[in-house]
Amino acid sequence: MKKKLIPAFASVLLLCACGTEVKESALMKYEDRITEIMSKMTLEEKVAMLHGKHMFSSEGVPAQGIADIEYADGPFGIREEMEPHSWNSAHLDTDSATFFPTGSALAATWSADLAREYGKGMAIEARLRGKDMILGPAINIQRVPVGGRTYEYFSEDPLLSSVLATEYTLGVQENGAAVCLKHYALNNQEDHRGYVDVQVSERAMREIYLPPFEMSVRKGDAWGVMAAYNKVRGYWCSENKELLTDILRDEWGFKGIVISDWGGTHSVRAAEAGLNVEMPGSSFLGQALLDSLKAGVVSEEAVDQRVRELLRVRLAVEPIPAEKANVQMTSQPPQQKIAYDVAAHSVVLLKNEGLLPLDLGKHRKIAVIGHNAVQTQGLGGVGAGVKALYEVTPLEGIMAKIGDKAEVKYAQGYARYTGMDRHRRVNPICEPDKELMEEAVALAAESDLVIFVAGNNRDIETEGSDRKSIMLPMGQDELVKALAAVNPNIVTVVVTGAPADLRVVKEVSPSVVVSWFNGTEGGNALADILVGNIAPSGKLPFTFPMQLEDNPAYALGVFPQVVERSNEDVFVNLVNRRRDRRRIKLEADYAEDIFVGYRWYEHKDVPVLYPFGHGLSYVDFDYSSLSLKSTSKGVKVSLDLTNTGKMEADEVVQVYASRPESALTRPEKELVGFKRVSVKPGESVNVVIDIDRDTFRHWDDATDGWAVETGAAEFHVGSSSDDIRLTGQSQIK
Repeated sequence: MKKKLIPAFASVLLLCACGTEVKESALMKYEDRITEIMSKMTLEEKVAMLHGKHMFSSEGVPAQGIADIEYADGPFGIREEMEPHSWNSAHLDTDSATFFPTGSALAATWSADLAREYGKGMAIEARLRGKDMILGPAINIQRVPVGGRTYEYFSEDPLLSSVLATEYTLGVQENGAAVCLKHYALNNQEDHRGYVDVQVSERAMREIYLPPFEMSVRKGDAWGVMAAYNKVRGYWCSENKELLTDILRDEWGFKGIVISDWGGTHSVRAAEAGLNVEMPGSSFLGQALLDSLKAGVVSEEAVDQRVRELLRVRLAVEPIPAEKANVQMTSQPPQQKIAYDVAAHSVVLLKNEGLLPLDLGKHRKIAVIGHNAVQTQGLGGVGAGVKALYEVTPLEGIMAKIGDKAEVKYAQGYARYTGMDRHRRVNPICEPDKELMEEAVALAAESDLVIFVAGNNRDIETEGSDRKSIMLPMGQDELVKALAAVNPNIVTVVVTGAPADLRVVKEVSPSVVVSWFNGTEGGNALADILVGNIAPSGKLPFTFPMQLEDNPAYALGVFPQVVERSNEDVFVNLVNRRRDRRRIKLEADYAEDIFVGYRWYEHKDVPVLYPFGHGLSYVDFDYSSLSLKSTSKGVKVSLDLTNTGKMEADEVVQVYASRPESALTRPEKELVGFKRVSVKPGESVNVVIDIDRDTFRHWDDATDGWAVETGAAEFHVGSSSDDIRLTGQSQIK
């Protein structure tokens, strides 16, 4: 793509280091020992380290007592133990883990502290299982709301994603395990992920899609990265020298290892480009690499560098002897408490016209309707799941909290969408089951209040394929309209990992909450919020559009891509065979450029259903006394926040910046800072948010580097991107 030059009349642009100062990685203290180890290694021993040994391990140096590296599939719970060379369960009695809320749920907390605790909990359970590296966090930007792994990822915003990814990284690595940031890079769709070629501007790549990886490396000292399946500007991510060496290692100072996604390696060139480990087999970085070394096609210096990087991680993470792994249950109470805390802070109150918190003196007969009330979410779909020790469903949580205070009855309401339906390619957007709907309507008619548990499950939102729609599945819109016709007192709980079309729900439900795929303790956390034991405090980490067609990639006609094919069977065979998949040509044009998520909707003045950052509480907060102080290091934002309600509650204060006089094409405003604050009833607290100068940087195509545009900036402080309470102006120096 052509680079856009900055106009000559632009404001003064100060080229900046912008984070290029690189603190020495903790991995670098082992260099002398590594040199000694490598001096005794044969070429065959070196190559043996560069590919999978078992499904989730790679070779150490057995002759010198250097253990294998053991990988833990994640990123929201340690996957059950597998047989060495297959995806089959090993059927252990001790590998039931804590199911942590998935990525979008963690992001909805907007909490750096909880992200670090989350990483800590994951690391503790990984180490109980003898694992060295967690395959997570998953931190790609949510570009399209139908993305199959949206539930795993954090946000449509790079700053929110970056902060959470960095804290998750620190939480893991402070507790004995290594992270593996994934999927690097621009893996923003699941359809055609094995061969799609992303075409993106340098500015959009640098400002939107790479920051979570960059900050996790620079500030979190991440020790592992997973190369994505897709191509970026013509090169597979697993052999993309620009991504793996020029940017990751040379610019950001990464000292750790890059592993391929499973089956995502395509040639021996990957070793020279910067890939350390081909997983899970040895098609390219095994005998083929040995042959290429002997033929001079690949240099031994490149292999030595890859081995050195592997040994750094191996020496930094203490191996767990096999006899000490899997000797006690993986899931433990402290980690279960972390899962509860994340879930309780993630639930988003979208709308409330007086039904919440529940008045159990008034509503004595409560109908809980919807299969998601009893659906567990730890497993399902394609990809990583969690063999959870337990998972509290919404109905179980509700019964535990109010079963002795009100009469609670359950009706399924709509059919469950199953893995078999997915394999048969049954469209989940279908008509309601009449018999189930009639039963649910009858129950609603005789009840004082309906809790309608709607949304998706993990067979609908799944790795390997994108949804075709964001409409509620299995006839849920028709069902909720029928329920409202006989009982207007409806609280809708939306269980989802991604945006959903909630226009009908919003119209007929006085109160609406989003409960996410919320983990082991999700039902308890939800129930505590419904009954008012705690105030809801989650904020949306992405926009809920009015309709799918409003999303920028859809509006510009660049997603979904159309694959030309004359024979469906031939096409299916091609995409399932790796050697033929390489021949398919398909581009993903990121035509919206930097205008992703809320940036697009505001730039184009497109109305949304619920804006980025939205989330109500059971109390109101007053914002006052805004102060902005500009220094050479950035801008200090100070304000007073008052809880005018009758219960303690958390608020997430959000700071957005706009540059109305900028010479650059910019969004209307961008998130530049945020802080979660707990405030007692009637209390006022002073909130200070320090915004680093680097937050205001932009990618300057003219100089092919980062720059900061100095001058006036407007700061907008509020409770969401669309609920701005205070505005002031300061200078960027």
